[in-house]
Amino acid sequence: MFKSIGTAVFFVLISLYITGCANIIPPGGGPRDSLPPTLVVALPKDSATNVRTKNFLLSFNEFVTLQGLQENLIVSPTVKNNPIIDYKLKNVTIKFKDSLEENTTYTLDFGKALVDVNESNVARGFRFIFSTGNSIDNGSYDGHVKIAATGKVDSTLIVVLHNNVNDTSIYKNTPRYYTRVDGKGNFSFKNLAPGTYAAYVIPTNFSRKYDDSTNYFGFLNALVAVSEKTKPDTIYAFEEFKKVEKKIYANTSSKDSKEDKRLKYNVTFNNGEQDLLGPLEMTFAKKITIKDTAAIKLVDTNFVSKEGYTINLDSAATKLSIGYNWPAGEPFKLLLPKGSITDSLGNTTAKSDTLSFYTKKEVDYGLIKFKFPTIDTTRHPVLQIIERDQIINSYPLTSNQLVIKRYKPGSYELRILFDTNKNGVWDTGSFKFNKRQPEIVIEIPKPISVRNNWENEITLTW
Repeated sequence: MFKSIGTAVFFVLISLYITGCANIIPPGGGPRDSLPPTLVVALPKDSATNVRTKNFLLSFNEFVTLQGLQENLIVSPTVKNNPIIDYKLKNVTIKFKDSLEENTTYTLDFGKALVDVNESNVARGFRFIFSTGNSIDNGSYDGHVKIAATGKVDSTLIVVLHNNVNDTSIYKNTPRYYTRVDGKGNFSFKNLAPGTYAAYVIPTNFSRKYDDSTNYFGFLNALVAVSEKTKPDTIYAFEEFKKVEKKIYANTSSKDSKEDKRLKYNVTFNNGEQDLLGPLEMTFAKKITIKDTAAIKLVDTNFVSKEGYTINLDSAATKLSIGYNWPAGEPFKLLLPKGSITDSLGNTTAKSDTLSFYTKKEVDYGLIKFKFPTIDTTRHPVLQIIERDQIINSYPLTSNQLVIKRYKPGSYELRILFDTNKNGVWDTGSFKFNKRQPEIVIEIPKPISVRNNWENEITLTW
């Protein structure tokens, strides 16, 4: 605290000197101000050592305001109570409520909170530093955070450092330091005290603790030895368990069910044509029961039954799939005898239904020749083809080439899964039970475009 009247008077005089001749009304005309506010005077000065006060004054070259301070400000090391920060004209005042630790370097990172009044120019990444000891700590630690399952980045995450390296710290303790992940997945710590830390990735939350295993989380198996030139790390975040979405079912009145007892469903035909690459799918409005699977038949135009097709019902019992090695450009019929399918309201086919359709032609698809010049097949790579954020196909890669003879035209994203356990799908990690890292997926930055009736050659490197 400032204990003497003389110090308080000096504080006021400095403030008046900096702001006394200013005009609050911005001048008219002239070029637009595009420069962010610049620090002119700080009491104590920026990067001061042996600081004993808990009150600070920052004065800038223009009028400033603070926007979104609560979500932007990072005080390091973490304090129990954030300081009281206020602004007026060109000045920002800081008052720490907590006692300051001895021989400790403190930084206040304002993020995007510090803005000039006239043009809203942001002083991005403005940091104020001081030390209660004889020197400023200069340890640093940088790296990158990726979402393990997709290879993408998530700028809502933070990286935390614990000087208590016990595994339970992430659940119980406030971290010593934390920083944000930016839009490119990068993180950066500066002015760290040298030492050994455990590093984690968690979502931004008030407690800065890992308290929900359905949220993103990441960890390193090795501790971080912080120095002036700490080696960078990549940390992969994962959801150990998926959130279970509660399904809300609409109530159907008895009146409605009496009015319409027809079995309602949709079929995945495109202009009456069946895709060669997937099953024929029937989606029902309600949960269904198949009374006689053998009665449902796939036949040709002469009603001769086909062999080798499969009939499957999904776990929700609302999607019926007819799988078959479809030939190109041929007519088919699907026979649904009366009463063979019933939904949960007792609706059924009033009479036998016959679905007539053609399969698509070869010219409706494109051929893809993938080349992977730098692929390491010892890591068991799997090519994932993505459409609308969904994996629609996966292909294990056993060489540096892959040929797909038929593929639906369109634009697709690509990823490479390094399938450690060779089961063909991405597997999550676990920290609490066995410190198992998740399997890693690399995102191919540029999407591909597949043209129909065309030999599409695509070379991929990363």
